Amino acid sequence: MKFGIHNPSWKFGTAPADIFPGVAAKVRWAEDNGFDWFSVMDHLIQIPIAGAQTEPFMEGWTVLAALAAVTSRIRLATLVTSVHYRNPALLAKIAAGVDQISQGRLTFGYGAGWFESEYKQYGYDFPPEPAMRIRQMVEGLRLIKAMWTQERTTFHGQWFHAEDAILEPKPIQQPHPPIMIGGSGEQMTLRAVARHANACNLFGDPGTIRAKLAILRKHCDENGRNYDDIERTNTIALLLAPTEAAAKAKAERLNAAPYFRGLLGTPAMVADLVGQYQDAGIQLVISSAFANDAETLELLAADVIPAFR
Repeated sequence: MKFGIHNPSWKFGTAPADIFPGVAAKVRWAEDNGFDWFSVMDHLIQIPIAGAQTEPFMEGWTVLAALAAVTSRIRLATLVTSVHYRNPALLAKIAAGVDQISQGRLTFGYGAGWFESEYKQYGYDFPPEPAMRIRQMVEGLRLIKAMWTQERTTFHGQWFHAEDAILEPKPIQQPHPPIMIGGSGEQMTLRAVARHANACNLFGDPGTIRAKLAILRKHCDENGRNYDDIERTNTIALLLAPTEAAAKAKAERLNAAPYFRGLLGTPAMVADLVGQYQDAGIQLVISSAFANDAETLELLAADVIPAFR
């Protein structure tokens, strides 16, 4: 079992100048304490399950490039980038640069988008039908992979276009950085994983995950894809303390109730849950500590990760 950290918030202090030093210190700590992965959200405002929309929130790819320059081993990703926020050809160029800066440590997280309020605030059109957004995601991936692998790319899709486009330098990882699709829709998203992705990111309890992975395996069989070639990951939100009482007290102190949806408890409770996810078929557990709570991550590193190594 591998372990990762997902950054749910940019609140590292009281001043804007604290934001990047805080996340840089966090990713370096993760790299030194047994974590395999560090991801940031690619949103423009804070999402409802992590905090208030008015919280400070940094643009994900800008930060990822900076984190690539201050780390050397940990895998880096956005979890996940919406198809609609950047032209896919431009996004292919951005991601190739991050893969170069990181010396081949990028996982390309991609998704269909969902946060309608965010779209409206920043002037993006929000396609109301999930099926259309997923089809746009798949078309975007086709263009991105072409840009990464072809000397020149001409692409005429329904939504996206490129004309004799050059992308140099190419990503370090060949044939391209691993692609992770976030989402667990059974008919379209998991089929897209089977056809186009190297990894999936799922949400849900272990029973739900087991059922979703069975469906993914079926899509793989139907598309001639080896199920074991796809890395299976899930994301869980955590707020931990040495005792359950201490965890509840911390949740009250952090005003977690309006936002937090995850496991509130002890390292032993997390270890039990991770074991269930492992039995269900998960290979990488990506944990987000509510409000960047340092104790949660320290307990995860000290008391949970060693049990699975």
